[in-house]
Amino acid sequence: MWYYEKKLQYPVKVRECNPMLAKFLIEQYGGADGELAAALRYLNQRYSIPDKVIGLLTDIGTEEFAHLEMIATMVYKLTKDATPDQLKEAGLGAHYANHDRALFYENAAGDPWTATYIQAKGDPIADLYEDIAAEEKARATYQWIINLSDDPELNDSLKFLREREVVHSQRFREAVEIIKEERDKKHFF
Repeated sequence: MWYYEKKLQYPVKVRECNPMLAKFLIEQYGGADGELAAALRYLNQRYSIPDKVIGLLTDIGTEEFAHLEMIATMVYKLTKDATPDQLKEAGLGAHYANHDRALFYENAAGDPWTATYIQAKGDPIADLYEDIAAEEKARATYQWIINLSDDPELNDSLKFLREREVVHSQRFREAVEIIKEERDKKHFF
């Protein structure tokens, strides 16, 4: 179904090793409002959504996997040259003890990813409002990470991801209106 291009959706550059920034970015890797949760949420919800917006959920869910790949690349580049002491100082000591520098789906606090992050109500309007909220929370998190970062090259990639969250939120808002219009035509309440 998918065609994979062996390149990132947007270039990822980092200025220097920075395990603390990597720790913050892990939130967008395996956190409740991160890219994995978004991708799985949208690709799951598409099975109970009207035909007119299935493609939207598929497209955005797929793009979220591309964003997950970007976050993974950022975390890898920020930690690949870190010493165990630097990782420990950045609050990644427990992660290092369990996984070395391997990525693991967890949030910035070290809590493992869980399927409870994904919502699927089966009601298209409720699910799309959940999706809008998820995109807005991800947008806010990207902004806060940008605020914590002093790496202009990395911030460029983070700003790209932040803006994609805005676009996704707008597309989901449009989908709500499409579904409401269809529902009104059929006189469903």
